[in-house]
Amino acid sequence: MNTWRRFAAPCGRWLGLSLYLVFALFPLYWLLKIALTPTKLLYSEGVRLWPSHLTFSHFYQVWTTTQFPDYFWNSAKVSVGAALLATLAGSLAGYALSRWMFRGKAAVSFLLLVTQMFTVMLMIVPLNHILSGVGLNDSLFGLVVVYAALNVPFATFLMQSFVDAIPKDLEEAAMIDGCTRFQAMYKVVFPLTLPGLAATVGFTFTAAWSELFLALVLINREADKTIPPALLSFITKFSVDWGQMAAASVLLLIPVCIFFSFVQRYLVAGLTSGAVKG
Repeated sequence: MNTWRRFAAPCGRWLGLSLYLVFALFPLYWLLKIALTPTKLLYSEGVRLWPSHLTFSHFYQVWTTTQFPDYFWNSAKVSVGAALLATLAGSLAGYALSRWMFRGKAAVSFLLLVTQMFTVMLMIVPLNHILSGVGLNDSLFGLVVVYAALNVPFATFLMQSFVDAIPKDLEEAAMIDGCTRFQAMYKVVFPLTLPGLAATVGFTFTAAWSELFLALVLINREADKTIPPALLSFITKFSVDWGQMAAASVLLLIPVCIFFSFVQRYLVAGLTSGAVKG
């Protein structure tokens, strides 16, 4: 009986993990299948796990006959800018909440937490009004600022947990050796929070890269659109170009997959460290 249990337990875990992976990855597989299926076979072949013929024409058409390269570049600029800005602000705020005691600290943390309880739809009108007042409406830079502002609370709490895990003695030793508080922060603390910085950049980048609603409402000029709202252009009044939409969606996923393939070890180490030591 004990031998059977030792054999059944890992088999059950592997079976559960395999079923979860199939459930999680099947939509991505089906998206790729549609992108590689010729248009004339999308409806005529019915439900097949793999098309009888493959084509890359959808990818070629998306990249050469539409403004997808411009949308791709717009998304890259907005996502990278928002991720760097949110990470910078969140790192400084997280350091301050972790290291300094000041009046109203609990209130600041509470207000940051409360901002995460509101949906974006409730904030779209005041956001649009503020952007119009400072001349940033209908601009990519305005979208960068909005994305960064919305992700700062998450970045702050995430970075605070990593800074909490670093002993204050390291900073004090650096300041005894002649470093200022700021020098000790960026020479001692932040290098030790590299996994946290990678996790923060990764999640804020992904949030900005895939966001649809704000990009759809705040950007009206065709030349400044990002990829998520641009995908809606494949839907017309009487038809939907499933092949090109699927191809554009696959291209949308590639940068995120490449990015996470490089920083996944930092993400796993960062989230685990922050959860255990914070």
